Amino acid sequence: MTLVATPESQLSPLSGLYETFHAFRLLSGLEPDLPAAPFAAQIVAPRAAPAHAATGLPLIAHRTFDEVESTDIAIVPLMAVEGPGWETGRYPELVDWLRGLHAAGATLCSACTGVLLLAETGLLDGREATIHWAFAQTFERSFPRVRLRCEEVLVTAGDREELVMTGGVTSWHDLALFLIARHVGPTAARAMARLLMLEWHGEGQAPYRSFIPRRDHDDGAVLDLQEWLAAHLATAQPVEAMADRSGLPRRTLERRFRRATGCSPIAYVQNLRVAEARRRLERTDEAVEEIAHAVGYENVAFFRRLFQRRTRLTPGAYRRKFSLP
Repeated sequence: MTLVATPESQLSPLSGLYETFHAFRLLSGLEPDLPAAPFAAQIVAPRAAPAHAATGLPLIAHRTFDEVESTDIAIVPLMAVEGPGWETGRYPELVDWLRGLHAAGATLCSACTGVLLLAETGLLDGREATIHWAFAQTFERSFPRVRLRCEEVLVTAGDREELVMTGGVTSWHDLALFLIARHVGPTAARAMARLLMLEWHGEGQAPYRSFIPRRDHDDGAVLDLQEWLAAHLATAQPVEAMADRSGLPRRTLERRFRRATGCSPIAYVQNLRVAEARRRLERTDEAVEEIAHAVGYENVAFFRRLFQRRTRLTPGAYRRKFSLP
């Protein structure tokens, strides 16, 4: 097993994965039926000289990647990404190396933004992938031929399911447990989760994902409606109100709004309302019925169904999950 480190790497996911796979020595002492060393993990980097991770912490690799001719599993952990874009082509030899490993039968994995480097291989074109929800637009701009599933925390692709991706900063937990379950067994994965208090994010990223409205367009009428909706999200019959305010025929409004924002007017309103409901569930003690009415839903049952469809949790479960103890 090989973990790929670059100057953009975040140290905690990299070291977390490395130490988890080496924790079998401790785990086998507590669970004698489990192997002591099912994985031999190493860290590789583009250069041999000592380097620093993205936050400035020292990062020392065992080898350079071109010294590793074969491996059964290669993992690209989380990489720090600033700004709206991802600059491709910075590590062409590393991308070729990953492509060669795949051709030789290796499983290629990524955690969070590590999928940006994995996508440069072209192996994800026409396939599904996931990344931290905050970087969805960054990914889509760079790799439009990949079908992004940001609501999922773990996605596999390929004829052999040999491409494994997780989304979210601590999704390396899910990746580690998935690989342990696949190669050692589910009993070992459960035991490791208990030992290290690792967490399966069973609901995916949906409970964590924030709605980030697209405003990087030049449609002035749609921008005006977006600003108006932010202050009037509880308006009854919002799409009709938007059509009246813009003076556009409804079909024209829907077409322009979807082109500018990526979603229909009603879906946009629902996303705004659920975002406000989440904020109130996290920060207030208001009853669910009060919150439903406050964000524009007289039918509380419909609100509960919509909320669960968007977040994969009921309002009550969401409040319990995100309320500070």
